[in-house]
Amino acid sequence: MKSFAELVPEGTKPPSDIPAPIFEAAHATYLGRRRLDMQALAAEVGISRATLYRRVGDRDRLLGAVLWYEIRHSVKRAFDFAERRRGARRVIAILDRFMRDVHGQPALHHLLDAEPEASLRILTTRKGPVQGGVIEIVRQLLEEEHAAGNLTFQLHPSTLAYVIVRVIESFLYADVIGAAEPDIGQAVDVLTQLLREA
Repeated sequence: MKSFAELVPEGTKPPSDIPAPIFEAAHATYLGRRRLDMQALAAEVGISRATLYRRVGDRDRLLGAVLWYEIRHSVKRAFDFAERRRGARRVIAILDRFMRDVHGQPALHHLLDAEPEASLRILTTRKGPVQGGVIEIVRQLLEEEHAAGNLTFQLHPSTLAYVIVRVIESFLYADVIGAAEPDIGQAVDVLTQLLREA
């Protein structure tokens, strides 16, 4: 069975393409539930706003790096939780724990409430690093369990991984996407049924 580090080469380290002082300041701003203002961030790290943009790209890219860093930590905790399971039970345990971990993050709730459109753009579209990264992790997880003979499915693993992640997003961010409350239990039921029929 592959380790988390094998499935996620970045591991839980900060991004290598953003200068450490900038990332640390942005991450602290996020955890402090403060708006990531590029002018204020530039002043905090002692550079001009133009230099900040040259070094990190735009605000969405920097905020995406912060969110992807946090999401990778959630994935690591989920993998650690399910390490003794195999097959569909392992996949479901990882997805369940991952969703509960993400749902339990106060800073993310604050961001979703304060900036719903920007948050969803970064979290749930190809414009941000999160959706593609999570799909790739799920794809590798499915392929690993399939190769080991622990899980069977007819769909292409990339397609199945995409569908799984879209289900997760639909339930996890239900209060932002629509009028419903997030329901992790219902999401797990849907994903369990999906893996049975895939």
